[in-house]
Amino acid sequence: MLYRFQIELSDIDRGIYESLDFRLALHPSETASYLLTRALAYCLSYRPGLEFSAKGLADPDSPALLISGQAGQIELWIEIGNPSARKLHKASKAAREVVVYTYKNPQLLRAEIAAGEVHRADEIQIHAITSAPLEQLELGLEKNNRWSMLVQDGNVSVEGAGVSVTFSLV
Repeated sequence: MLYRFQIELSDIDRGIYESLDFRLALHPSETASYLLTRALAYCLSYRPGLEFSAKGLADPDSPALLISGQAGQIELWIEIGNPSARKLHKASKAAREVVVYTYKNPQLLRAEIAAGEVHRADEIQIHAITSAPLEQLELGLEKNNRWSMLVQDGNVSVEGAGVSVTFSLV
C-alpha cells in the first residue's frame, strides 16, 4: 500500500521550516511502526538532498535514507530499526555521518555495536522512538496524511487526522 505524507515541518531546534510532500510504500514484510519511523526519520533529519533509497527494502545493503555528496560519496546514511553491526560497520566506512532511528530497544542495538567491530562506533547517532507515540500515529494513519510537526527543545509534536502526539527522542 502506498501512503502520502504532506507535512508542515517546523524544526525550531535546527531552524528548518519546510512543507514536505512524499510517498512511502508499506512493503509486505514491513510493519506500520517501521513505516512511521521512516516518515519521522525523514522529517527529523531533513536537509536539502535527503532522499529515500532508490531500491527501498529490496536492497538490504542500502541505507533507508541518504544524502549523496557531489563526488558520489554518501554524506549521510540513515537506518531504521535495529540494523546489524555488520551493516553499521559498512555504513560508517562509507558515509561521513551515520544515524539510526529505532522503534525497538536501543540497548540491544548498543550492545550489538559494542560486541562487534564497528568502524567509528562512537560516532553513530542512535535515536529511539518509543512504541506509544507510534501506536497513536498508527491509529490516525490514512492513505493521505496531513501532519503538522513541531520540534522544539528536543520534543516532537505531531498533529493530524484527529491524532495529537508529543514525544522525546531517547
